[in-house]
Amino acid sequence: MNTILVTGGAGYIGSHVVQQLTERGERVVVLDNLTSGFREAVGSAELVVGDVGDQALVARVLSEHRISAVLHFAAHTVVPESVRDPLKYYGNNTCKTRNLLACCVDAGVRRFLFSSTAAVYGMPTSGIADEDTPLQPINPYGMSKLMSETMLRDLGAAGAMQYVILRYFNVAGCDPQGRIGQSTPHATLLLKVACEHAVGKRPSLSIFGTDYDTPDGTGIRDYIHVEDLAAAHLRALDHLRADGESLTLNCGYGHGYSVREVIDAVQRISGRALTVIEQPRRAGDPPMLIARADRLRERLGWTPRHDDLDFIVRTALAWEQKLAADATPA
Repeated sequence: MNTILVTGGAGYIGSHVVQQLTERGERVVVLDNLTSGFREAVGSAELVVGDVGDQALVARVLSEHRISAVLHFAAHTVVPESVRDPLKYYGNNTCKTRNLLACCVDAGVRRFLFSSTAAVYGMPTSGIADEDTPLQPINPYGMSKLMSETMLRDLGAAGAMQYVILRYFNVAGCDPQGRIGQSTPHATLLLKVACEHAVGKRPSLSIFGTDYDTPDGTGIRDYIHVEDLAAAHLRALDHLRADGESLTLNCGYGHGYSVREVIDAVQRISGRALTVIEQPRRAGDPPMLIARADRLRERLGWTPRHDDLDFIVRTALAWEQKLAADATPA
């Protein structure tokens, strides 16, 4: 029983994890409904098209493929949408996770990696969050993830599950070889939007808030390259396979860049001036959110390879250029 089930493995982060898993020879099955994922992103892994909330399907996949561990990425992730339609997020992110966990318990699958988020911290006073920072999500997206974390912790306490919860900060960049990337339509992530603008896909780029108490007035975030994040998942899986204790870990670099610094990097690397529109602050956006991620390095022996803003931008921009070229008629 060494096959791994990756839910949401056709999406942005999940596909990068699937790629690293298959490259090291793991047997991987992806379960994805393809509402925001892409069939071609799963590479050589087996793809089962279906919904993680379909308990009969999940039970069958766990049994037929003799699944030994689950990596759970399937979720809605757009914060403003979660505010407009909270039940969509509680239904998909929380209720379906509960269904998945129930299937795992019934099938005896005890190893579980959960894709969580820094949104569980809300707006920490100092702008820096470690794993013991109070959990005070300020939107349904963050709360939907925190509810799933709580279920996992309770299952662990009951002896039914060993887990690693990974709380992502701002994930960015793409596969350096350009095989897969961030393809989500109508994306809201700053670097993705800036690169889309740089290749002509968007007419402009907005900055939301220029009067924060930061060096240049714009918000500061901790950006982690998706390849380093994927590598953390492989480390976490190895930890569970070695019967390691359940863990909750921040995934970030421990330092941040402002919105203007990211935009300047995109302009410099693309060689194009961007049309930037300054907008008022968005409700709930913290001035700064940076990970204290020492625990990830210490407990899993994780060392980032791509902690460089220019490298992050280059890989993201190269992917947007590829998408633009593919969309251009011959």
